[in-house]
Amino acid sequence: MYGNEDARAVLLGQARRFEEWEPLFDEKFNRRGAYVVLSGEFDWSVEEAGRSYTPPAEPGRGEDGWHPEDALFLPMRHTDGHLLGILSVDEPASGRRPTDDELDVLVALAEHAALAVQSAQEVATAGRHRLALERLLGVSSRLTAEPATDEILRAVCSGVRDALGFQNMLAALVETDTGRLDPRAAVGWSIEAVAQRRPVFLSEIAGLIDPEFEIEGCYLLPSSEAEARLSLDREPYLSEHNGLGPWAWDHHWLLVPLHDSNDDVIGVLWADEPEDRLLPSQDTLQALRVFANQAAAAVIASSRLNEVRFLADHDPLTRLLNRRAFVERLDGEVARATRYGHRFGLILCDLDGFKELNDRFGHPAGDEALQQFARTLQAGLRKGDEAFRIGGDEFALIVAEASEADAREVVRRIGSVGSAVKASFGVASCPEHAGDSQTLFRLADAALYEAKRTGTGLKFVA
Repeated sequence: MYGNEDARAVLLGQARRFEEWEPLFDEKFNRRGAYVVLSGEFDWSVEEAGRSYTPPAEPGRGEDGWHPEDALFLPMRHTDGHLLGILSVDEPASGRRPTDDELDVLVALAEHAALAVQSAQEVATAGRHRLALERLLGVSSRLTAEPATDEILRAVCSGVRDALGFQNMLAALVETDTGRLDPRAAVGWSIEAVAQRRPVFLSEIAGLIDPEFEIEGCYLLPSSEAEARLSLDREPYLSEHNGLGPWAWDHHWLLVPLHDSNDDVIGVLWADEPEDRLLPSQDTLQALRVFANQAAAAVIASSRLNEVRFLADHDPLTRLLNRRAFVERLDGEVARATRYGHRFGLILCDLDGFKELNDRFGHPAGDEALQQFARTLQAGLRKGDEAFRIGGDEFALIVAEASEADAREVVRRIGSVGSAVKASFGVASCPEHAGDSQTLFRLADAALYEAKRTGTGLKFVA
């Protein structure tokens, strides 16, 4: 526990059943994966004395001020969905209730913490396999040192080979849009040779992931069963090192699906050519599952980290750059124009009738309109130009190395893309109209609102 010493004295060392927490995880408190319980929304008097702590502080100012009886909880879940623990966050330094962006960051941090807890638990479970544990720890040390997903998967494949004796290992990730299994790392097999073969899709191997053949989260099938369940129009790979007898590896198929926190398959580990030519034991399959969990956790963590980094300067709804990025870019372009004699155009725009659209059809329709308009902006931009969402239905374009006439042409091109979403535009240019960011923005904004007032849809600074 970190923070208030009085809270530590009250809470540290307590053990509570989940049934006591369950009322706080009601869906009515769910915001973006976090559970925000505002003052007055929960009767804390039902708590036993000494089981909860309320900071002796004054409420923050304004509607979004943090109240001492506000609470914020974040579940830490295993990748299979079960609860590992709970993060409780309190007493924000800002004195404000969290924004959506702040909640997204907190949820991502809780997921990272859950992955760390899960990894630690699975390493402990693998204690029965000393060699496997040594290799697993070796892989784990590389996970933090090598954030690239392919390098992480290569470390996992090498770890499985060294610890469990499978001479051929392949890791493939599912492409979200197509369902294609994209080979990303291999040992024993040549990743280049695998990648050159006909693409394989998750749907084609779905028959292999059958509970009848599941052992410790791995799927081990005789070759006859596997080939009967495949939807491939080519000869599958056949093992070269096979044994004899009832416990022998005999062209078997062994795969381990990688799951995300929603239990969706995000990838597959393939294992083949066991060096002892025997079917893997249950302990070996347990260890293989642990390696697969490490791979899945690393892929998820990398994806979450990339998303957090992306959201630092992008709008989560439209995926355009956000206001923070806009201010940085605008100041940079003004500095370049002043120092080196460059020029650029600033275009501000917002949707016509957006409030009425939201009021009449609801926020989902408003969100769809914003996304459609963002796509229209991107379709009309030139290489080197940038589009930003800077407010609710407010957007900005920075048109690089452009005169006022060039900026007008960009607006006309956006209009020619064709969209059911209508908008008004205001244009100003630097250094023709202003040589500083604030004045330039003010002029473009004034032109925008004049265009809206007159209903022309477009206004340029005179």
